[in-house]
Amino acid sequence: MARQCVHGYVSGRVQGVRFRQSSAEQAQLWDLDGWVRNLDDGRVELLFEGEEGAVTLMRAWLEHGPQQAQVTGLELHEQPLQGVAGFIVRR
Repeated sequence: MARQCVHGYVSGRVQGVRFRQSSAEQAQLWDLDGWVRNLDDGRVELLFEGEEGAVTLMRAWLEHGPQQAQVTGLELHEQPLQGVAGFIVRR
């Protein structure tokens, strides 16, 4: 399978509900590389890359996020591979 890279933003009730940490846990479960961070405007920004099937799983998970979250918007765009290694939570 081919590798894909996706960058995007998640909006709604996504800060203060373990969204970043849960995203990192899901990424590690599916062997994705990338990062996630909170933005000052209340959204969460993330970049993840990996095998096509894993990217598809992450896309689907981001539609709802962790149990406490309320996702109201999701903007995801494919982009060229970034070559990142591991998945980190940025502060």
